[in-house]
Amino acid sequence: MNKVVNVEALFLGPQSENHHYFKELLDFMIDEHIHWRRNFHPNDKPSIAVYDQQSPGFRATVQRTHEVLLDLSSRLKTSSMPWHSPRYLGHMASDILMPAVLAYMATMLYNPNNCAYEGSPATTGLEIEAGKDLAQLLGFDRETAWGHITSGGTVANYEGLWVARNLKSMPMALKKVRPSLVRGMDAWQLVNLPPSKVFALMDKARSAIGQVQNESVRGRGLAGMNLGKVLVPQSKHYSWIKAFDVLGLGQDSGVSVQVKENYRMDIADLRHKIEGLVRRRIPILAVIPVVGSTEEGAVDEVHRILQLRELFERRHGVSFYIHVDAAYGGYGRSLFMDENNRFMSMDRLRRALRREGILTRRLRWPSQEVYRAYKALEGVDSVTIDPHKLGYVPYQAGAVVFRDKRVRDLVSHFAPYVFEERGADTSPQLLGSYIMEGSKAGAAAASVWAAHRCVPLNITGYGKIIGNSIKGAFRFYSALKSKRTFTVDGQKVRVEPLTVPDCNIVVYAFNLQGNKDLAQMNDLNERIYDQCSYKSGPIYTYDFITSKTSLEYNEYGDAPGEFVGRLGIPRKEWDRVRSVYVLRSCVTTPYLGIAGTREQYIENFVNAIQAKLTMILGGK
Repeated sequence: MNKVVNVEALFLGPQSENHHYFKELLDFMIDEHIHWRRNFHPNDKPSIAVYDQQSPGFRATVQRTHEVLLDLSSRLKTSSMPWHSPRYLGHMASDILMPAVLAYMATMLYNPNNCAYEGSPATTGLEIEAGKDLAQLLGFDRETAWGHITSGGTVANYEGLWVARNLKSMPMALKKVRPSLVRGMDAWQLVNLPPSKVFALMDKARSAIGQVQNESVRGRGLAGMNLGKVLVPQSKHYSWIKAFDVLGLGQDSGVSVQVKENYRMDIADLRHKIEGLVRRRIPILAVIPVVGSTEEGAVDEVHRILQLRELFERRHGVSFYIHVDAAYGGYGRSLFMDENNRFMSMDRLRRALRREGILTRRLRWPSQEVYRAYKALEGVDSVTIDPHKLGYVPYQAGAVVFRDKRVRDLVSHFAPYVFEERGADTSPQLLGSYIMEGSKAGAAAASVWAAHRCVPLNITGYGKIIGNSIKGAFRFYSALKSKRTFTVDGQKVRVEPLTVPDCNIVVYAFNLQGNKDLAQMNDLNERIYDQCSYKSGPIYTYDFITSKTSLEYNEYGDAPGEFVGRLGIPRKEWDRVRSVYVLRSCVTTPYLGIAGTREQYIENFVNAIQAKLTMILGGK
């Protein structure tokens, strides 16, 4: 069988170019479902007779259904965002994989619920397989890791912190139940044991694991327990603020770490904050780096955080859990994996990227820091990774993956090892007992599973799709850098990207040349956004659609000050306003990296910006 993956064959296409193929496969899958129903006790008499189908009430109900669906179709076509189009450079959404869509639609007819195996005997197994796929992508061992599908990155982040919280409390619980296992250790030593050592102690106390759980935070709650602080970068997703609340840790448990001018976590500031906490004998519950921040696409230096943990373990006997929020950027690791799913050396990677047409002489991606960050994912404790972002599958499909499957002992309401001893490792029948959610669509698991079967999680598959999106982002970034100024009725307007992209998000802003008023600059960018978003009328009239965000002092500190300075805004203005309104383009579309279309669209975007500026500033 030919294993070559062709990107153009994977999507319905911006103009529905592959509609014949899509409809043929959809008809096949629907026919398969119809035959399945008919073949289940085919001798049963029909429950809906021809007489019923010819009755006036039946025909009226069918007609009403038809009218409602026509109304729905009209609303969808009028107001939906055209994720599929290369003209859409807004949020983290794009065209979605046909195999993923078809798998979702086909499975939806069976309506499996992956909460309990008896409600999803087919799709629960698919979910576990998809979790193993993601574990392998992240550099974990398929057999000793544990991953599953969630509704999205928010719940995945909750689960990562849920496990970290429970793990931190286990040594104190062990001291109460099996004191001989931790003899000679004081409270400070117990709360600073590395995750691997806690798991080893739990193994020794397996026969009493239920008692240990009862003495941990699960049984006793947080009262009287000092589990420490969670260190998150200023670029964190808002779900972390909610997680502190949901998990009972409180907002005070979060410690914000400064980002640098490239919007990656400042490792020097992280070290400084950890040292301050250690001096005050305050534990560190977890450190949360981000790989692909939602606003800037920044990739935190995960390798340096692992090195920092090793340093503190060695010098101070202090350890902490590391969960990576790679909801957006996690699938980007496929670019670094060869056809045998092995992480490539930098030299091999560059040759492979050129061979696949992803890299050019002008595009020197990835940087050494981005490369090392992705390599380091294999050493962290858990990762959030969303198939419904750069996995190009339908919503809702997030995922969380843990390097050590023994985390299930921390959250389950039974002892998973009992079932392993009976030969049912990671028993699929028990999935709902060791995840945070209850009812969940089996169709989502089938969609992710099918996508992984059709598109390898390496440079020959997902690497091509995501590589094209990164190439498109750099082409857009380069076009803005090359243009630099737009002229409208003699007025010059400067455009400046926020930073060199770490992945496929480009953030930028405009300012009238000579303007030193930050509020006026913010107003200009807001007006541009209004002309490139749903705010100004039917989206089908737009040549170019983008999104926006604001970089605020209370979230980013003074990091944006350097950026507004490049646009001619004095530092005192930043100190006064402390907020900059920017445009944000997630170039998730793979089409801007495909020859024959990329030049046309990039030129269209630049021309569209010129037209919007003329409309706003020239009054035309």
